[in-house]
Amino acid sequence: MKPGRGKVPDPTSLSAREAAREIAARRLGAEEYAAAWLDVIASREKTVGAWQYLDREQALAAARQRDREGPGGPLHGIPIAVKDLLDTADMPTTYGSPIYARHHPAADASCVALARAAGAVVLGKTVTTEFAAFTPGKTANPHNPAHTPGGSSSGSAAAVAAGMVPLAFGTQTAGSIIRPACYCGVVGYKPSFGLIARAGVKALADSLDTIGCMARSVEDAAFFIGVLTDRRALREVSAPLPPRFGICPTPVWAEAEPATVAALDQARAALLAAGAEVADVAVPVEHRGLAEAQDTIMRFEMARSLAWEREEHAAEISPALARMLDAGITIGPDDYDAAKAEVAAARTRLDEFFGEHAAILVPAAPGEAPAGLGSTGNPVFNRMWTALGVPCVTLPVGRGEHGLPTGVQLVGRLGDDARLMASAQFAERALAGAV
Repeated sequence: MKPGRGKVPDPTSLSAREAAREIAARRLGAEEYAAAWLDVIASREKTVGAWQYLDREQALAAARQRDREGPGGPLHGIPIAVKDLLDTADMPTTYGSPIYARHHPAADASCVALARAAGAVVLGKTVTTEFAAFTPGKTANPHNPAHTPGGSSSGSAAAVAAGMVPLAFGTQTAGSIIRPACYCGVVGYKPSFGLIARAGVKALADSLDTIGCMARSVEDAAFFIGVLTDRRALREVSAPLPPRFGICPTPVWAEAEPATVAALDQARAALLAAGAEVADVAVPVEHRGLAEAQDTIMRFEMARSLAWEREEHAAEISPALARMLDAGITIGPDDYDAAKAEVAAARTRLDEFFGEHAAILVPAAPGEAPAGLGSTGNPVFNRMWTALGVPCVTLPVGRGEHGLPTGVQLVGRLGDDARLMASAQFAERALAGAV
């Protein structure tokens, strides 16, 4: 008899941490657990289109190997999805581009290798926009397939939201984790810049690209990243006594739609009801140009990161990306250096910005996911935080007038991810009325 068969009626209802404990105790088999998720994929993938590469038998074979090995690392037997921007030695990696349609990397990205070493089972590769920029892939929003799931981590957010996988890698250069997680109603966590090594990840903008994840809860997101980075405070995140939260409209508040305004109001009320302090934080002068500075830095760097593709495979680059690359090449080094200097100056004032607050509550996206699959939405509420390199997490709040998820974003101090995620766990419970 396979380990754990019949012991857990619906294994997909378990959190990733709970499932890891059940597998370690031999009450749940890794193959049984993987098969349950693959069955959901089989029933929903035709509508959602979250996966770029999926081989059921390959995934089950990897899970069977975990069962034969017996309990191992903290992710032993836990299925994960890998954004198709991250290299995998045993699966094709296309970076969302026809240029790499037959590309088979020689090695795993370092984060994928670390996940496997901790016992994770890679189910497959999830859809990314073209080179993690703005040209969408095939993925639809699981809550309404007529709407975008966001991007660039489109497939990862949609896969978690559709119940296809408990954990998924994402990356963010502008808003590519936070925005799709918000649109799809899941937790998205962008760690502090550089917390996770980026070896084996296709670069878009080297000073901005950040690896993170999507999950169904703050605990699971923190657990996953904590395992990969050997950060015990993340692996064992625990909500503190009511923390102090700030709330800041940000310099681009004019972009907030009614659904986002309502989500911020609901989050504030829930935190106050749970006993937390919530204080208004004024928009600092040094933050006012950060969204534009991030855009300048990103366009300058991506035009150079994709220089070979632009020169040798121009016909296989989408028109939208080609225009971005052309515009990026025209940005001069003086403008680029000025944008970098503006971000660096704002970063030196972050302690003053946070003050006594454990985290700052800000918008995650302009509103609900826009209709249509031709655009992944506007990252305007994410750009400045990515430029600053601070950790960010988005939490689902409710539904907007069109029935699609809404969410809020919490940002924390650079390098203080554990404190941010503990505060986010408190906020998550407050929003659920569980505090």
